[in-house]
Amino acid sequence: MSRRQRIMTIPTACVIGWPIKHSRSPVIHRFWLRELGIMGDYVVQPVEPERATSFFARFAESGYVGANVTVPHKEVAYAAVTRREPAARAIGAVNTVWLEDGALVGSNTDAIGFLANLDQEASGWDRDAKSAVVLGAGGAARAIVWALTTRNIPAIHVVNRTASRAAALAERFGPTVKVAETEALPALLAEADVLINTTSLGMEGQPPLAIDLAPMRKTALVNDLVYVPLETPLLAAARARGLRPVDGLGMLLHQAVPGFEKWFGARPVVTPALRAAVLADLGQKA
Repeated sequence: MSRRQRIMTIPTACVIGWPIKHSRSPVIHRFWLRELGIMGDYVVQPVEPERATSFFARFAESGYVGANVTVPHKEVAYAAVTRREPAARAIGAVNTVWLEDGALVGSNTDAIGFLANLDQEASGWDRDAKSAVVLGAGGAARAIVWALTTRNIPAIHVVNRTASRAAALAERFGPTVKVAETEALPALLAEADVLINTTSLGMEGQPPLAIDLAPMRKTALVNDLVYVPLETPLLAAARARGLRPVDGLGMLLHQAVPGFEKWFGARPVVTPALRAAVLADLGQKA
């Protein structure tokens, strides 16, 4: 049976991007399909940038029940959908789509995944949080900054090499978001309750994130969105100082939950067994 025939036979969702072979989303969704006993599938769908607009325009004819969207197509998806959920409108990007009465609907689940990961791994992290420091000002940072504003963090400091991109976040998300220079990091970290790295620094094959965590209080939480390797140099430094380290794999797992529920009609749960399955696929130990 060809892929096209299989898609038309059983409910099938996909992840689109370019390149896309690295995606672990099929591992996550196929795990849940097996666990819940649902007849369905989830596949990788490479889509070149020049074909992205037409792909979304013809999505209703594709046979897919929905899709995850990754780089570089999140802004194209935002423009292509008929209706956007509040998170997508706030963040300005779409990473999850599905069909409702033939119309393409888009959401952004990155913020949901980020918050759910911290809530699960460091319960109560935001209860008394007064200050957060966000490293980076790209697409991931947009979702994280918006998520932090929904938890009413009074001061969110965005530190980025290009100040204009950080300023754009501050303008988009309001007065609690403040632009800071790299030179101000030691003072900011001394007051920070939460530090989040949204950059690719520390990722396998990338330079490490060179930052001194010495000023941070022992109660502070450090979250790295990078999950390959699972323990980045930043998280290793946080652990060595007795801070609360949270890796980025949980965000990947939790952001997948809403899409699966929309596509297959059942709400899955992020469990240690799922985490172990993804780590095994990554060739990493839990």
